[in-house]
Order: sequence, then C-alpha cells, then structure tokens
Amino acid sequence: MFDLRRRGKVERLVMAGTNGTKFASIRAHFESNIGGVYRDMDTSFESFPADDVARDVHAYKAAMDTMTRGDLCTIFTPDDTHMDIAMYAIERGIHVLITKPPVKTLQQHLELVEAARAHNVIVAVEVHKRWDPIYRDAWQRIHSGALGRFSFFASYMSQPKTQLHTFKRWAGKSSDISYYLNSHHVDFHCWALEGRARPVMVTAMGSTGIANSAPFNVDAEDVITLMVKWQDVTDETCVGTALYTASWSAPKSDVHSQQRFHFVGSEGEVTVDQAHRGYSTATDTAGYASVNPLFMKYTPDADGFFDGASGYGYRSFEAFVDAAAEIASQPHLAIGRRLDGKLAMAHAATT
Repeated sequence: MFDLRRRGKVERLVMAGTNGTKFASIRAHFESNIGGVYRDMDTSFESFPADDVARDVHAYKAAMDTMTRGDLCTIFTPDDTHMDIAMYAIERGIHVLITKPPVKTLQQHLELVEAARAHNVIVAVEVHKRWDPIYRDAWQRIHSGALGRFSFFASYMSQPKTQLHTFKRWAGKSSDISYYLNSHHVDFHCWALEGRARPVMVTAMGSTGIANSAPFNVDAEDVITLMVKWQDVTDETCVGTALYTASWSAPKSDVHSQQRFHFVGSEGEVTVDQAHRGYSTATDTAGYASVNPLFMKYTPDADGFFDGASGYGYRSFEAFVDAAAEIASQPHLAIGRRLDGKLAMAHAATT
C-alpha cells in the first residue's frame, strides 16, 4: 500500500488493530525495512486505537467511521473476526478485500454476498496464487479441458512449527491449519474446475502430537487433510478424488512455506512446485534459502525505488485498488458480475 500511494493509486492509509501500544514498534519496523530501503517511500499511516490503548477489539469501527463511501479496506485478522469487520465496512459502502478464507461457514458467505449486492460494493477474496504466472498457466491448461476430465489432485502446503508460537492466541480456537493454508489450493482447484466438475463429498482427518505438546501446548491439529470426491458436471459416472493437506508442524527449511500440487486429468497432468523456482541464495547470516521474486521482489531498482510491482503478491492488491477506482468512475452502475475474471469475487468464490 505504501508503494501504491507513492504511485498515486491510494491516498490516506489507516491501520486498525486491537493493541495500540504496538504501533510505535510497527512504525519503526516499517521505517527500517521499507522507508530506509526504498527511495521516496513514505511509511506513515494513521492508527486505531491510540498508541496508549492496550486493548480495543472494536478499534476498526472508529477507523471506518472516518472513511467515506467508495473507500476500501483489507481484512487480515483471525478467521472468526472476518464476518463482523466485513459487514461493518459493507454497510458503510466501503469495498472489502478479505484474506482467505473470507468466513468459516457457507451461511456467512452467502450473507456477505447478499450484503455486497445490497450496498453495491466489492467484496473479494485475496487469493494471490491467481496472479502467479505458473499457477495461471496451469489453471488455463486445466480449465480449458486440455488435460481432459478431472481424475486426481493432491496439494501440500506447510509452515514451520514456530508458527504455533506466533499464532498461539488463535490457533485451534478461532481457526485451524486447514482454514489457514488449505484454502489456497482449494480455491485454485475450484477455480480451475469451475463449470467442469463439482465437489459432492468431503472427509477430513487430522494428525496430532506436536502442537498439543511442549513447548507449544496448543490444542490444535498438526496436519489436516481433506479428501474430496468430485463429480463431472456432464457425466455423473465420472468422478475424481482430491487431497488437500496443510501443516504447521514442519521443520525449518529452505523456504518459509512448502507449496506444491499435482493434477491428473484423463488426457494429461501438471505438477507445480511453487516453493522452488530454480533460484536459491546462501549467505553467512541467513544460510541457504530458495527465493521466489515472482511473489515479491524486495531488491530496489537501479534508481533505488521499490521494484516489486510485477510480483503476484503485489498485483493481487493492485487489482483490488484498480477495481475500486473503476467502480468509482461509474457509481451509477451495479457491480454485479462486472469484475469476474479480474478479482476473486465473493459471489464466485464460495470456498
């Protein structure tokens, strides 16, 4: 958002949390790692609650009350808080981009869709894999039918077990590792098979023994696997099987998150290893790492400016900002399905 402001696409930036005493260190972090690294990068922002307020779970309301219809907000909070925050924004005519999963039940999702329609605002899901050029190429091959009818899909996504410390406040309470990570590949697979096949049965299994033991002592599964039966929409006798596995009990590795999938169709298959793009680094301080500048390029350009605007992590947010600007230029028209294909609109992303 700081770079989008530098480029003139957004103006006022506001951050809302629950603990205002953290904002001083957040500002220092932004200035050290962003403002001090890139040329002409202003990292200032308004914050709610005030810096001397230790706890205010409704600070987002005060922040949104300073906004006007047509403004936009992004929601990256524990999963069980998404619904209330999103509805507060929607009712005030504020466009919304929610991290995945947007909500935890189908009923809540349908309520969001209806509210978005009633208030004529954007409600989209932040699924940056849709902008990854490799995933997008794989999507085209699957969605076009070039690989034939769906037969088998297996995905795996992990994060290191240190995340159990980071997310201890909500892990196993407001959400779990499947909501948090499996949602990436569930969205991709549903997107790729849209209009071609539909899920008809889901079974879930979980592994335990790490998170609920010392030093973590978190009442949560270590690994969750969803097994889903899919049925072809034109021939009900043709079924496929999908496995989506997510873990936050992985060891420290060359990447923060292992991410890969394998799709098998009746006429071909595709395998994607997002974590390894044939590019690695090694330093005395950080050791060995597999890096992915396709997601976000952190090294400045030749003139010292931020150079990550082409990354799919950046483009996901820029597309949302551009869509809000497009709607603002034609406020008399209903949004409807005008943005399908440009964003993961809530009405088309019930995963």
